[in-house]
Order: sequence, then C-alpha cells, then structure tokens
Amino acid sequence: MINRLKYLSVTLLLIIALGVTFERRAYAYIDPGSGLLIFQSIGAIVSGTLFYFRRRLKAIFGRDDKVEASVEPR
Repeated sequence: MINRLKYLSVTLLLIIALGVTFERRAYAYIDPGSGLLIFQSIGAIVSGTLFYFRRRLKAIFGRDDKVEASVEPR
C-alpha cells in the first residue's frame, strides 16, 4: 500500500514538473470584468456559508438574555 502511494505521489509530481517545464504561451484574452466575477463569486460563497450556518453562529456569538435577566440590579 505504501509503495503504491509513493508511486502515485512521484508520478503526480513528475506530471506537474513536466507541465511547468514545457508550458507554452497562451495568447488568450481576458476581459476586464473577469476580476469582478471572481470577487462576486467569493462574496456569494461567503454570504451563502454565513446564511447556511446562521443559527450556529448566532448561538456562538449571540448573548444569552436568560442569564442577564436572572441577575437582579443593585
């Protein structure tokens, strides 16, 4: 099993090294809005994650009003 893992890791490293060594120029055009699309995607991922985990985040960062209500003022 370990020999197989070594073989796979060496093969993967070799493929990456050959890919970097023999790279060619890509004469492609990227329009200026592509950067904004990346920022929009990152923002959507962050806000979606926060929305999905909102109850857990509220439980972690929210105040516990029951404890504060039981303490009598002096």
